[in-house]
Amino acid sequence: MALKALIFDVDGTLADTEMAHMAAFNYAFEAAGLTWLWDLETYTELLEVSGGKERIRHYWNQRPVRGVQVSEERIDSIIPELHATKTARYEEMVACGDVAMRPGVLELIEAAKSAGLKLAIATTTTPANIEALLSHAMGDDWQETFTVVENAVTAPNKKPDPSVYLQALERLGLSATEAIAIEDTNNGLRAAKGAGLATVITPNEFSKHHDFTGADLIVPTLSDVNLEQLAQLIA
Repeated sequence: MALKALIFDVDGTLADTEMAHMAAFNYAFEAAGLTWLWDLETYTELLEVSGGKERIRHYWNQRPVRGVQVSEERIDSIIPELHATKTARYEEMVACGDVAMRPGVLELIEAAKSAGLKLAIATTTTPANIEALLSHAMGDDWQETFTVVENAVTAPNKKPDPSVYLQALERLGLSATEAIAIEDTNNGLRAAKGAGLATVITPNEFSKHHDFTGADLIVPTLSDVNLEQLAQLIA
């Protein structure tokens, strides 16, 4: 079976976004008058939870330990407000060049395009975050490159649920044996494997401690792999 598509996660895979996300969350907390502060250790732990709103909820659920002083009456309304402020701040940071694409990403994308492969995104981040990152890195016509984009709106069940990958495959018109997923976390690996996909992992500073048992290939960056190697994973 020939390789026909690459399906990319976004945060931590296409770009080193997590430091910017953490800073944007803390900006939102301060803007809302909250004393919450997510340091590196806390945020690394929270990344085990997929989705920004879900991370805020998880953090709040730990209030007896964390000392989080927000009432049950307020939390339901404040989560979307915090997330909206955080997203706007993140977009500003991307526009200012504070977020860099990871090594080898753009080169692999160009090689795949030249080889006639289809390219897709399967992420549980928001459309606004995707637009901010890729329009800055690739130009306003980035959607001509990624013909299928599954995100937090189109696939609301967060990873490790495989639905985001299953929907991407359906829209691509391909079977799982014709595509490869590229991820950076254990949750992403589990989601891709749940959809039956061969999976390449490129760990980052936030995910290097994860259990990647079952990954078909683990490389430091996408500079360390080429299309021929990827095709061999499903040959």
